[in-house]
Amino acid sequence: MSTIIFHIDVNSAYLSWTALEKLKNGSSVDLRTIPSIIGGDEKSRHGIVLAKSIPAKKYGIQTAEPVASALRKCPSLVIESPDHKLYRSYSHAMMELLSSFTPDLEQVSIDECYLDFTPIARLYPSPVEAAALIRDRIYEELHFTVNIGIAPAKVLAKMASDFEKPGKIHTLFPEEIPVKMWPLPVSELFMVGRRSAEKLMGFGIQTIGELAHTDPSFLTAHFKSHGRLMWEFANGIDPTPVLSQKQEAKGIGSSTTLREDVTDPTEAKKVLLALCESVSGRLRSAGQLAGTITVEIKYHDFTKASHQARTLSPCNSTGELYNLACSLFDQLWDRRPIRLLGVRSSRLVSVGEPVQLSIFDLPLAAEAGAEAKSSAKTPSPQKLKQLDRALDSIRKKYGTDAIKRGGY
Repeated sequence: MSTIIFHIDVNSAYLSWTALEKLKNGSSVDLRTIPSIIGGDEKSRHGIVLAKSIPAKKYGIQTAEPVASALRKCPSLVIESPDHKLYRSYSHAMMELLSSFTPDLEQVSIDECYLDFTPIARLYPSPVEAAALIRDRIYEELHFTVNIGIAPAKVLAKMASDFEKPGKIHTLFPEEIPVKMWPLPVSELFMVGRRSAEKLMGFGIQTIGELAHTDPSFLTAHFKSHGRLMWEFANGIDPTPVLSQKQEAKGIGSSTTLREDVTDPTEAKKVLLALCESVSGRLRSAGQLAGTITVEIKYHDFTKASHQARTLSPCNSTGELYNLACSLFDQLWDRRPIRLLGVRSSRLVSVGEPVQLSIFDLPLAAEAGAEAKSSAKTPSPQKLKQLDRALDSIRKKYGTDAIKRGGY
């Protein structure tokens, strides 16, 4: 499967978070439903607009314009001062929630981040349905809306998230660029500032599409390296990966919110297999072995439960992790409907470090004879490791969806 990246952007973050806090404290007015802004001080009329409500936008009020100018456009405008400590707490809560889907997150500002969907794609029917789950869960648990852009490159995901708002999901795949992005004014392209836009328009380049079809050598001559960057972005070219800030040395995990509450243990264990596949693959890529496995369940009423156990010896085999995860699940699950499942590895050690082996890791002389008697018996740990290496090699060459284990 090709790379899929989400860009998640909070709608009018400062205003939304201030509105939520005021409602919690007993206010009867939701700032999001009236002409309102965050920024400056109403009495001094100093400062700039940091965030605006949709009703304020209808008056032509723009982010970053002086508060005094905004008041002239709408004399009844409600102004609230920013509370950055509050905003950091909401931002942290959102990142914690997103990390329950994947640790592959790159926060680029207090109200936006990139999420690499590629490693968890096989857990969901489609990227759009996964994005809807994320959007809905943020609204249900944190009570504010986000836009999510879906694309194979960061710049395209960023552009897609800026389409119609609020609470919307938009895709911007290569075949959609000519229709969805190229007709937009060149000033709306990410990384094209006001001065660059004015200079481009002076050359007769009015739209992103016209920029995309401009000779890149012409742009380099007039804008130096930034000219090449603008041309690449206009054509959807951006190889920059999602730079996860997760400290995987402490543990590697994966979890997923299910499309529907699950009550069938067979279905739950199919999900566990996919999660163990993801975790073990990342362990092997990182050259790590897990000493402890934890299974987490979130029930339909949002209550949580978890159970952990040590492995017989540190391992990164999908089969071994899955068998232990199933055992933990059987001990933990109380038959209530399941909303979320997670698997996490911890107590990591590097491959090659001295570890205490289990007796099951030791090659036995009788093993070959036993295998010859019955091909239906459980494969040895050595066979499982060979299988993992083969699957990793195929996926590295042909993509994560090139081959799947039976059961999911």
